[in-house]
Amino acid sequence: MKNIFEKDLSGEMVSPDEPGYKELIDDIFATIRTATEMNTGYRTPEEVHDYMGLILGKRLEESTTVLPPLYIDYGKPVTIGKRCFIQQCCTFFGRGGITIGNDVFIGPKVNLITINHDPDPENRSATYGRPIVVEDKAWIGINSTVLPGVRIGYGAIVGAGSVVTKDVPPMTIVAGNPARFIKKIEVK
Repeated sequence: MKNIFEKDLSGEMVSPDEPGYKELIDDIFATIRTATEMNTGYRTPEEVHDYMGLILGKRLEESTTVLPPLYIDYGKPVTIGKRCFIQQCCTFFGRGGITIGNDVFIGPKVNLITINHDPDPENRSATYGRPIVVEDKAWIGINSTVLPGVRIGYGAIVGAGSVVTKDVPPMTIVAGNPARFIKKIEVK
């Protein structure tokens, strides 16, 4: 039988009434406490890396830059690659799993949301996760939101202010709400 953390990552419905929910919420609040400490006052790049190691439960790549504040509910299922640049004021709901490849640029105020609620109003407090994958060399523009279960392909660009509801093919530009195909990226 799966524990609540395994259910979260496998996309099964998780209810506040089931065993382990308090432990899940306690872990979320511990992550938020650590992120709040990181976000309060100036932190050197080395200090941010130390905080991110605590949040992720693993070391952040030295070549990756995270500019606080970063709002994150649960960091253990989040993986961030090499040479990434994550701007200020981003929000990561990581419970469903977030994988960020190498050389990814994430603009300010980007939201990566992996959790959704049961559409049944009688069970609305229950949630389920779907992982987000951002492949190598993708760029997510300022104030964009990526919804649960989306994969952003290699080298793709998400235009500023977009709401990404579907997978983004590699080497394409999408924009809008909902994000739509704009054009293929041609490399010379």
